[in-house]
Amino acid sequence: MAQFLSSNQGLIDFNQRSLYISALAIAFNPTFWNIVARREYHGKLLTRLFNGDSQRACYALALTIFSLGLFRDYLFERALRHQPSSPLLISSPLISVYLAYTLIALGNILVLSSTWALGITGTYLGDYFGILMDEPVTSFPFNVTGAPMYYGSTMSFFGTALLYGRPAGLVLATEVLCVYWVALGFEE
Repeated sequence: MAQFLSSNQGLIDFNQRSLYISALAIAFNPTFWNIVARREYHGKLLTRLFNGDSQRACYALALTIFSLGLFRDYLFERALRHQPSSPLLISSPLISVYLAYTLIALGNILVLSSTWALGITGTYLGDYFGILMDEPVTSFPFNVTGAPMYYGSTMSFFGTALLYGRPAGLVLATEVLCVYWVALGFEE
């Protein structure tokens, strides 16, 4: 064990502030949208801000969540650029390129196909606004997993970490998975 640790020192630069900022953004996003959605469900906070128009309020939340996601992704990429790469992760094209792009592609297929199946209000917490679908979606990708948005996003994070060859990215991607598991507990 000591030999493993000594040969793998410096795989993550804990002195980089961007690592912590990215970790905070990863934890913040689902925490934010779950708090806001619960406030909407119990008190119609956003609907009241939009003069009783729950559809507009939901679209505003969707835009906010989407924008926060883009910002979180930017912070993640920035954190990766400030981290050391691992020779193990970058030495094999099988890992660094093929597996990375496969994870990114499959992750995006899950995310985009679930957005297509649910629509904007179904994707962005419309049920908390009283905007319900006629029936549950059971077609792809929901016949593969009950949470394709979360697992697809997580796959994209892991793929990006592998593409950059950064162990810190794998740690942050694991945080994404854990945060989504917690969010699923609140949403189900």
